[in-house]
Amino acid sequence: MGGKDKASFCRFIARIAAPRLWGGFIVEIGMDEKEKKPIKQIKQKFSSKRMAFMAVFVALSYAVSLVEIPMFTVFFKLDFGNVFILLIGFLLGPIEGVIVCVLKETLRCIGSNSTFVGELANVLVTSAYILLPSIVYQKRKGLKTVIVCLCIACLLGTGAALLANRFITFPLYEAILLKAYQMDAAMAFEYFFWIIIAFNLIKTVSVSFLSVLLYKRLSNFLKKIKI
Repeated sequence: MGGKDKASFCRFIARIAAPRLWGGFIVEIGMDEKEKKPIKQIKQKFSSKRMAFMAVFVALSYAVSLVEIPMFTVFFKLDFGNVFILLIGFLLGPIEGVIVCVLKETLRCIGSNSTFVGELANVLVTSAYILLPSIVYQKRKGLKTVIVCLCIACLLGTGAALLANRFITFPLYEAILLKAYQMDAAMAFEYFFWIIIAFNLIKTVSVSFLSVLLYKRLSNFLKKIKI
């Protein structure tokens, strides 16, 4: 086997065998700089500091979400846990934002009587709300851009809430709706349509406003601790 053939063979084996986790380190075997770049990006994205910071925000988001303000009916309760999810999306990126959202809702499943329906709907609605501003902010920073993206995100989150209630929440809660309101899922959705819109607009606008107020201080803090 010639020198070039050996090098090609080594690279082929490296693609199969690397990265391997050994002794707590990712081993990059026989890979050139171009092939190592994605692995380095993953290692940077999920460094121990960033993971610890995400864990703190999961705890904060969960703790704040326990303080609920009833609005309109017993089905609609306002909380500000999503402030920390949106902030993580701005500070670290959209993937981290969604991860924090999923973990926070997983914690809320403990002791919940919603049989995971409300938590699933929350993950979908919150993800729809945070993704656009989080993605755009990574490419183009500035208060003006943030405000425009958040205005659009409020509409996207509200639209996602309408879809989640129509096709997930109300159908799965139909037995309760029939007993309490003598309505099936379709009738309940029509009845609560404007309440859903009003509630989610109030919630997303409130979360957006608080996030903008807190962002600058957190951003400066992150620069100091080099996350």
